[in-house]
Amino acid sequence: MKNSWWKILSVVLIFYSITAGMLVPLKPGITQCTTENGGSSAKTGENLTLSVEGYNSFYQQAGDVRAWLKLDSAQLMAVNDISIISDTELSLNITLPTHLPSEKKVNPLTLILDNSIDGTSILPFAIMVTQTEVDLAKGISEWQNATINQLHDSEKISFPFRNILNETIRNLFYHVPLWFAMFIIFTAAMIQSILYLNRRDLDHDRKARALTSAGILYGILGLVTGAIWAKHTWGEYWSFDIKQNMSAVLMLIYGAYFVLRHSFDDEEKQARVGGVYNIFAFATIIPLLFVIPRLVDSLHPGNGGNPGFGGEDLDNTMRLVFYPAIIGWTLFGIWLAQLKLRMMRLEDKLMDI
Repeated sequence: MKNSWWKILSVVLIFYSITAGMLVPLKPGITQCTTENGGSSAKTGENLTLSVEGYNSFYQQAGDVRAWLKLDSAQLMAVNDISIISDTELSLNITLPTHLPSEKKVNPLTLILDNSIDGTSILPFAIMVTQTEVDLAKGISEWQNATINQLHDSEKISFPFRNILNETIRNLFYHVPLWFAMFIIFTAAMIQSILYLNRRDLDHDRKARALTSAGILYGILGLVTGAIWAKHTWGEYWSFDIKQNMSAVLMLIYGAYFVLRHSFDDEEKQARVGGVYNIFAFATIIPLLFVIPRLVDSLHPGNGGNPGFGGEDLDNTMRLVFYPAIIGWTLFGIWLAQLKLRMMRLEDKLMDI
């Protein structure tokens, strides 16, 4: 028990990350904002009736809902005619000015909601407003600028709500930690291969094989969880995105490690060739996962001009689950590799009898 504390810790951290990751609710948010015709576009001078759909919201219970439409950081319009239909539905009535204080023909307006229970919710690009005539001077004179004050903050423990991602943001606790753990395990396998080539101790080769097996398992699980996430956010399990393709190529490269080893009968030759190949396979991780996906367009966050998770997405509440998940899955992968190592040592002893 004394030497197994890290195994117990891995199980506890994984159980914690799965439980907390699934049970902690998301913050209230806005899923959609549509006009009377069901679209999201309008023209200046129109009388608009906007239907707003909330998520995990309590509009009716709060009763003190406030709303604004934001043009930019300095221009804000208050929505004074608010009808609360239910806890998750609002109707906003507003008359747009005939001109906007902007030189752009088409301008996105951001919707901001606030109440005492939900706190503040934001929907970027809620409505796209087209100016029938661009006149900056008239726009400045017609725009009735409002101010935001005394915004509420929800005191509940919750994860951030992000449109499109919605509940799938929880996959951040499983998909990403698996890839982090895979990278750490492959690093350890590469180090063991270097140690074998330096010392010619077959036990280092066994450790490299065991760690590589665990790393490949985590890589496959990472591909599966990523495909599930892609189905809900991109519409397809596999859209041949550059990040998906390069990840699959990496798994094929590491899978070839075992195919190459079994091409030789001599154990020492297997170890030498396997050690060299393992170092080569590890060297492909950086270009395949971190360089090539950034050179072309990609749907995957953090690649090809698509921004990754920022400080507002991965907030302090999510970090309380995310980092323990990385530690837990890494320790559990090392435990799996240790079990595989014991099996290989027993097999070698039986072969020597």
